[in-house]
Amino acid sequence: MSQTEVVEVEAAAQLKRFLDYPNQLYRGEPNYIAPLRSERLEFFDFTKNPFYRGAKVKLFLALADGRVKGRIATCVNYAHNEYHCEQTGFFGFFDCEDDYEVASRLLKVAMITLKKEGMDRMRGPANFSTNHEIGFLIEGFDWPPTVMMTYNKPYLPRLAERFGLKKAMDFVAYRLTKETPIPERIDRVVTKIQQRSKIRLRSLRLSEFNEEIRRVNEIYNQAWAPNWGFVPMDKDEFFYTAKNLRQIIDPDLVFIAEFEGRPVAFVLALPDINQALIHLKGRLFPLGLAKLLWHTKVRNKIDGVRMITMGVIPQFQKRGVDNMMYINVYKKAVEKGYTWAELSWILETNGLMRRAAEEMGARLYKRYRMVEMPI
Repeated sequence: MSQTEVVEVEAAAQLKRFLDYPNQLYRGEPNYIAPLRSERLEFFDFTKNPFYRGAKVKLFLALADGRVKGRIATCVNYAHNEYHCEQTGFFGFFDCEDDYEVASRLLKVAMITLKKEGMDRMRGPANFSTNHEIGFLIEGFDWPPTVMMTYNKPYLPRLAERFGLKKAMDFVAYRLTKETPIPERIDRVVTKIQQRSKIRLRSLRLSEFNEEIRRVNEIYNQAWAPNWGFVPMDKDEFFYTAKNLRQIIDPDLVFIAEFEGRPVAFVLALPDINQALIHLKGRLFPLGLAKLLWHTKVRNKIDGVRMITMGVIPQFQKRGVDNMMYINVYKKAVEKGYTWAELSWILETNGLMRRAAEEMGARLYKRYRMVEMPI
């Protein structure tokens, strides 16, 4: 048996193999959802994606006898390190066979690469920051991932742990269904809070999309500032992300809370487009576009949403605004025919958000983990 070698991705053909490998690894896995090839190519366009202006990324493939046996990426996120006063390097896009030799070679190359960049800690998986997909799935393998959430083979976290990576933080996902109505007591209290306060909720105005995104960006960077692992998003990166999400945004599921006309909170829920993407195998052409239209427009099978993010500026936290946002999204989603929602991700240490989810009747059903080690 030939030895596994790890090579850096430097050509378009190698990038193609890097992107295609998960489709090979997860073939036959019913809960794996291949990302759209076009979206991944755009994400990895270092000249167009503004994230890379503040980050240095390298991609690697593990090869044996010319066959891909694994992949990994490294990222030095200068914005993260400046914000947190750290020298942390990240690994991500980590997939491989259930083979410790392959896993250890990939992780060792990632560790050495980050060490050469002056990092003193390796953390991951992050694709490539907390503003993107993060974490190993460690509980909840019976469910497919919702939009912008990760999925991996159950053995991957074990291989990483064997290498010496230890838990850094867990993230949880809650599931809420229309069969579990919001407790009457909570609904009554939140209704009173909303009536007595000067806070008014409104849906996203698509006709003012750019201005709305600027407002949400300001709330986001204030609201999330103290959170573990948070990295502020500048205008260009935030607009780039919003532009890509605009194709699937339902403005009725995006609420902005205003106090005396000033935006103070927002919540974003997205239709779970993964329920359609699971049928495309990562490609829109030649038949994927027709399948996408079938599953979204013609035979609407998307019956779930992911409550992807919510932010309340510090002055208005602990006033029940979070419950207010949750409940209004829930009611609007049920009104529009959605039957379930995922609330994710939430830091395991975020007691306020977790309590708000549980008070609504949501149940914890998935857990994700980031790991780290000194280098």
